[in-house]
Amino acid sequence: MPGVVRSTRRRREILSGYAFLLPSLIGISVFLAVPIVTVVWLSFQKWDLIGPAEFIGLDNFRAVLTDGRFLHSLIVTTLFVAAALPLQTVLGLGLGMFLERRVPGSAVFRVVLLLPWVAAPLALGIVWKWIFAPTDGLLNAIVGQRIEWLATPSLVLPAIVVVSVWTNIGYVSLFFAAGLRAIPSDVVDASRIDGAGRWHRFRYISLPLLRPTMFFVLVTGLISSFQVFDTAYALAPNGGPERAGDVVTGRIYYEAFQSFQFGRAAVMALVLFVILVVFTLLQQRYFRSRTTYEVA
Repeated sequence: MPGVVRSTRRRREILSGYAFLLPSLIGISVFLAVPIVTVVWLSFQKWDLIGPAEFIGLDNFRAVLTDGRFLHSLIVTTLFVAAALPLQTVLGLGLGMFLERRVPGSAVFRVVLLLPWVAAPLALGIVWKWIFAPTDGLLNAIVGQRIEWLATPSLVLPAIVVVSVWTNIGYVSLFFAAGLRAIPSDVVDASRIDGAGRWHRFRYISLPLLRPTMFFVLVTGLISSFQVFDTAYALAPNGGPERAGDVVTGRIYYEAFQSFQFGRAAVMALVLFVILVVFTLLQQRYFRSRTTYEVA
């Protein structure tokens, strides 16, 4: 009899657990699993959103992988990530160290830093398009000469990088500030007593103990950088001059909603998904044996 009671109680606990998990499971299914399955299904179809879908096998994959425009978008996006990710990480770390000191006014400064990240990216892109305007733009007024920032192919991608870094730097700095505050003060005090200077404390104590934060910042930053769209769309519609700002997400959007080639757009999305998974796994493998989560 006691065994039956325990079994019934155990069954009720399991059912209660699944009941609590049900809202999250529904959310994951609707907003994650279903879209992924739909994209995979679309990649094998020829569909213009109007007529019936037609199964065409691997034709979409052949068309995308041999399309020079998509390869160009991958190169542009890679260059963007290679420039934006290190910049926002290094600058965010520097600002995080400033915020961690709790100087007067740092709370207000923290809010100001975070405002660009919480604002609508497309709206910020429009504001920055006015700043980069060749005739009455703020930047040219400061420089004192007319520069076609968004009409010169060699300047389009750097402009997008600047706006993206400016948008994300506050978000990154807050995580680094929180990571620095989580470092045990007795470890820092012991190193100071042992004669370690500020640079040595930063290099041999702060940086190693910041690796969990660094891993999170780099993974999320890599994903968001590869998925940049709003800023590029606002500053360089249709890729800009000579498609210098034609990022992958923009190419997916144009392929789907301008050319109405939803199957090819789905293949591009899958390629981007695979790239993100590979880079994330590489980062995880690198940080796995180099990360300390607890200090005894």
